[in-house]
Amino acid sequence: MTNIAGIKIPDSRLALEAQDILKEHGSELLWNHSNRVYLFGALQGKKAQRKYDEELLYVSALFHDLGLTKQFSSLDKRFEVDGANAARQFLAHHHIDDASIQLVWDAIALHTTIGVAEHKENEVALLYAGVGLDVMGDGYHDLTNEERNEIIHAFPRNQFKQKILPAFFEGFKHKPETTFGNIKSDVCALFIPNYKPKNFCDCVLHSPWSE
Repeated sequence: MTNIAGIKIPDSRLALEAQDILKEHGSELLWNHSNRVYLFGALQGKKAQRKYDEELLYVSALFHDLGLTKQFSSLDKRFEVDGANAARQFLAHHHIDDASIQLVWDAIALHTTIGVAEHKENEVALLYAGVGLDVMGDGYHDLTNEERNEIIHAFPRNQFKQKILPAFFEGFKHKPETTFGNIKSDVCALFIPNYKPKNFCDCVLHSPWSE
């Protein structure tokens, strides 16, 4: 195992095959981001003394954005669900137990769901925390400069702030309606001129109910 900032990166057969899938279908941006997400999440878990399955958290991190790629993107589902479904198929192929598969599915499907994921199982909460730290800087000051620098040295950001939003949009620009009720709707608003997202209040007021 490789040890970075006191966190071991799993090197089991399952972990290595998950790495191969991300390397084949993802990009350098997603590769570095996904590994940082694991390390940031695991490190926060370690500091908080939260027990978690390293392998399941790592697979969750590697698959969490695969729904943005052409190989795993559906025509009508949220990209988070596409990534979760890909992970489910991968884990089932390896005969992983149903409870573990569901845990990984939830972690990936909920990794952009603010106010929910952090209250679920440790693997779900830590994936969410790792994503939040890498993308938005949530919990940035909970890590030392040395810890952050060691992780970034191993998996460079390379102008991540400027590159990740276009990468998000590229992954779901063909189905912007799937971002309804989710923070990724903000990404559509940034890139689509005169974007008008679906509105919950309109859904209520214009429902087929007669009263």
